[in-house]
Amino acid sequence: MFDWLKPRRSAINSSTWRVVERIDGLAAEMESLSDAALRRLARSLSYRAKAGEPADVLLVESFAATREAGRRTLGMRHYDVQLLAGVALVHGAIVEMQTGEGKTLVATLPLVLYSLAGKGAHLATVNDYLARRDAEWMEPIYRALGLSVGIIESEMDFDARRAAYARDVTYGTAKEFGFDFLKDRLMNREIAEGRADLGAMLTGRAASGASQLLQRPYWFALVDEADNVLIDEARTPLIIASPPGEAQAVQEGVFRFAAEVAATLERDEDYESDVQKQTCELLGRGRSRVRAHERPPLLDGVSLLELYDAVERALRARQFFSRDRQYVVRDGKIVIIDEFTGRAAEGRTWRDGLHQAVEAQEGVEVSVPSGHAARITIQDLFARWPHLAGMTGTIATSAGEISRTYDVAVATVPTNRPAIRRRLPPAICADTADKFARIVAEVQEMHALGRPVLIGTRSIDKSELLSRMLADAGLAHTVLNARQIAREAEIVAQAGQQGQITVSTNMAGRGTDIKLGPGVHELGGLHVICTELHDSARIDRQLIGRCGRQGDPGTWRQYVALDDDILVGAYGPKRAARIARRLARHCGTSSERAIAVYKRAQQRIEARHVRQRRLLEYVERQRAEAHIQMSQDPYLDAAS
Repeated sequence: MFDWLKPRRSAINSSTWRVVERIDGLAAEMESLSDAALRRLARSLSYRAKAGEPADVLLVESFAATREAGRRTLGMRHYDVQLLAGVALVHGAIVEMQTGEGKTLVATLPLVLYSLAGKGAHLATVNDYLARRDAEWMEPIYRALGLSVGIIESEMDFDARRAAYARDVTYGTAKEFGFDFLKDRLMNREIAEGRADLGAMLTGRAASGASQLLQRPYWFALVDEADNVLIDEARTPLIIASPPGEAQAVQEGVFRFAAEVAATLERDEDYESDVQKQTCELLGRGRSRVRAHERPPLLDGVSLLELYDAVERALRARQFFSRDRQYVVRDGKIVIIDEFTGRAAEGRTWRDGLHQAVEAQEGVEVSVPSGHAARITIQDLFARWPHLAGMTGTIATSAGEISRTYDVAVATVPTNRPAIRRRLPPAICADTADKFARIVAEVQEMHALGRPVLIGTRSIDKSELLSRMLADAGLAHTVLNARQIAREAEIVAQAGQQGQITVSTNMAGRGTDIKLGPGVHELGGLHVICTELHDSARIDRQLIGRCGRQGDPGTWRQYVALDDDILVGAYGPKRAARIARRLARHCGTSSERAIAVYKRAQQRIEARHVRQRRLLEYVERQRAEAHIQMSQDPYLDAAS
């Protein structure tokens, strides 16, 4: 049987519930302990873990102690369903918990248990903001049990990183964990080869041995927002580049020449493009125009084939990468906007010269691509932890892929209270202008009732367009996108207050907890407006999950338009235009048949992304096997 056809293992069953009952049975005993006695209990469990007792044996007492620490320090006592999730995580599962069900608190259960062995426990999340927020929020629980907490952030120096990894529990992003792993790999290479250049490149000073390594051997990793980290991020390998070579000026000249030529070419006359594959190919006339374009003397030695490739890359950048959608320009640099989180992906670059093509297009300094000193994929990185678990609010639609790729069980945790979130009839609109006008009218209605409204958009430019329309209508509101990183916590804290209107990109769809203000529950709770479908259904579910949390009331409505990006992305411009003409008769209605067309387009794009991830997985595996063969073959030059 093929791997992806095998039935998925469930990590929650009757025995899991019996473990929860045993933890409940210790509640009275734990409450009777003094703070000092609770800390002594944790120390005793640590001695036993270091002596070799398995996690399953220590689980019940450890969970009971952690639950009591949460009650005392934060006034947050783990619910039974949260204990259930914790047990599944200890057994190496990826658990799905509905948004608002307290994943941040659940994380303390397995992190405490595995940290008792003194080998360190890591929590990997999607950005620095969530890593710091969750670590500082949960730190009193760890302190009550005598454990220390470290935080890894992108701007930290080597000494601070090393100290954070030495703590009992370390919070950080998957990206930072991966890059630090690569830095240690380069350090080990330097130690083995007696080279000083690699250490100096990474730290700014020569390394002096194994003491310079950042990380301890891996033990346990808990992946927060596991679908984003383990699936979405899996399409982007982590790479540490080599120092640039002598041909830097020539390469920069090629990119600038290509951007200049691309601006003069006409689609379908000089080149043709494939929207689904996101590729551009020069036609005969286009190649002639490239040859005829005046070249600076610096490029005299560059072949025509290389120039054609560069121009096609520049055309791809112009066609498919737009400012304030896929990226922003900040401090003279191109900063990628993560399509799944809406946040700035600091330090990430596009591969194969595409990033440099966008830089040349925007007229900023071109960061000339260089070789790879070290690289690793997310799959390979997380395969290195002996114990791996994850949690998210949206894994069901990707459970088969994640189970196959990482060989983990998948479990859905029941909610603590029944969800009473209500879906309102969808709205099909003629175009974006019509759609946004109807959204503004709906916001006015909800605002008149006093209900808070959260409007989710796909990109920065669309959030700002809608913001201008709301302002013209006299509606006071707040915008949350990658430009307002510093105010994120403040904006989210106010989003559930009576009469509040928040326009957001995907930033408000993941890792945020919007609490209802006084009187909002009686008015019907938070109302969420989804302005269009995203490329992944999981993003839509994350946004919808901002309302109706923990038994609160809430409503949501899906808007679509005939010119939505998802139709073009799934079918290409010509076929999308034909589909739009057929859908035109449904404009102004709530036709579920029309909505199903958009859902199928979304599924088509999701399937394409799955193929891309599997191709990357295959390519990286082949690369690794080739590297092993090269290192074992005495007739091959290691530098070839």
